[in-house]
Amino acid sequence: MLILAIDTNTPAGSVAILQGRRLLAEVNLDTPQTHSERLLPAVDLLLSSLGIGLPQVEGYDLAVGPGSFTGIRIGMSTVKSLAFSSRRPIAAVSNLEALALKIRQSQARLLCPLIDAKKSEVYSALFEARSGDLQEIIPQGVYSPDALFSRIPAHRIVTFIGSGVPVYRDRLSDYFKDKARLSRRSLYVGYEVGLLGYERLKAGQGLDSFQVEPLYFRRSQAEENHQ
Repeated sequence: MLILAIDTNTPAGSVAILQGRRLLAEVNLDTPQTHSERLLPAVDLLLSSLGIGLPQVEGYDLAVGPGSFTGIRIGMSTVKSLAFSSRRPIAAVSNLEALALKIRQSQARLLCPLIDAKKSEVYSALFEARSGDLQEIIPQGVYSPDALFSRIPAHRIVTFIGSGVPVYRDRLSDYFKDKARLSRRSLYVGYEVGLLGYERLKAGQGLDSFQVEPLYFRRSQAEENHQ
């Protein structure tokens, strides 16, 4: 199955082409341009470099959040349009799960993605790597750092990854001492979004363009100001 995977949830966006679980090519997007300016050129670059036409893409894997409200909307509108026009399914993937998958081979079995959500909050969850799968231990959501860290077993080694790690580095050290492992892996997750999405498409869990919903966890600033 030929898959196009897209993540525009954060400034470090990513686009990948996979054949099943095999990565064919990936473009990581970290430029002054906005996702609206660079996403489609990146898709075109990948397809043309591989000699692939858009009609050959059999499914789309999309990171639907959490992250930047604007970035999520750009990714969703783009993938929904492509999938609708070609009548291809979409696999909706959490950016948190993709980050956890990126560090599943780390020393620790407990994996904690931390995305800085501003306002002294993080988008996060706690996963445990078991037999190659990720089991959600603390549900995905938006948390204050203290509320989240107090729920994580302090006696076990935990690997943290994401934009929230440098922001809350000192607090992580206070809570977990030498049990905290701070990942230095890049935050580009196009390939991981593709892997997770492929399993869902293969299992018949693909959605049509009208069924895909964003994963926000909280209201946007505009919605809060309007209240």
